[in-house]
Amino acid sequence: MYDITIIGGGIVGLATALQIQAANRNLKIVLLEKESSLARHQTGNNSGVIHSGLYYKPGSLKATNCIRGYNLLLDFCQSNEIPFDLCGKIVVATEQQELPLLENLYNRGQQNGLSNLKKLTSQELKEHEPHVTGLAGIFVPQTGIVDYSLVANTYGGVFKKNGGIIHLNEKVLDIQHTNTQSVVITQKTSYTSKLVINCAGLYSDKVARMTVPNLNVKIIPFRGEYYKLRKEKEYLVKNLIYPVPDPNFPFLGVHFTRMAKGGVEAGPNAVLAFSREGYKKSNINVSELAESLAWPGFQKVAAKYWRTGMGEMYRSFSKAAFTKALQKLLPEIQESDLEEGGAGVRAQACDRNGGLVDDFMILEDTGVINVCNAPSPAATSSLAIGETVSKLALARF
Repeated sequence: MYDITIIGGGIVGLATALQIQAANRNLKIVLLEKESSLARHQTGNNSGVIHSGLYYKPGSLKATNCIRGYNLLLDFCQSNEIPFDLCGKIVVATEQQELPLLENLYNRGQQNGLSNLKKLTSQELKEHEPHVTGLAGIFVPQTGIVDYSLVANTYGGVFKKNGGIIHLNEKVLDIQHTNTQSVVITQKTSYTSKLVINCAGLYSDKVARMTVPNLNVKIIPFRGEYYKLRKEKEYLVKNLIYPVPDPNFPFLGVHFTRMAKGGVEAGPNAVLAFSREGYKKSNINVSELAESLAWPGFQKVAAKYWRTGMGEMYRSFSKAAFTKALQKLLPEIQESDLEEGGAGVRAQACDRNGGLVDDFMILEDTGVINVCNAPSPAATSSLAIGETVSKLALARF
């Protein structure tokens, strides 16, 4: 018997466990993870960027949690001796029609409380990144890099040290409710608690449907594929170089990222993954793919943005096309400068009406709190999301 069962050992589940524990040491909390180690999916396969809060609609959960989470994350890293680097990034407009969007981004960053943002001319861009070409840009000093696997595993270590319980290799099969308690059934055993918190990431909708059968969103998995710059070409990128994002999509476009563990990544694209854990093109789960394709919301997204989708898919199969997209920012980049990198899968909630949910989504129901959409910047925001969920949870005790 536990007070709270948390499902999901990614960075959001672990941060939630940590924040509830910090607020009330007397609660008995268990966290369940289906893999044999923590942070195996979105947390362990992202690009390791500490996001500043530049992009998000002022007042949205993303904006408030990102900026609060940013400060909590830096404090946590300092207290636990986790290395990070606030190296800053530039956002680059390469076409005339991107200039008003760049201006909007600058204004949004200021509304979200970012100080010392700097507008850059095409010449000033080169002072930050000598090999970049663009019409104008913004320098964002708050952006940084960190190893989120290390952060998440440290969250887990602190949680356990303070009496929290983590069980690995526990895949949740069902949740059964009564008026006063919930029973979480895994392939090994069952856990009874007063409250269940679902932070299952790529499977958050499936876990939510165990208690909310008429859930209005479905997770559509998008794979983001990366190339790495060859060692001898890493000098082309000093820190982080981003394009101006397309405002119609919750993705940031292909960019260059210096990694906390060393090396420079180029990417990601965003293609429909044929499996929720489809890190390779060859990973196909027929039933999961059929579910994505059959979802009315996805069909509407596909009908509206099929051209963009086909372009992303083409770049996925054509290194030359991928290189061409990168050359908009760094004209010197050649196909031969890129070697195969990793890939991540983003859990993107899509509603029945064809909306790609652009904000964090936390839904409450009897005996359960479902974190149904927590894509980027969830890693940066993790301790703030944990704090938000913690307040909802503690109100029930």
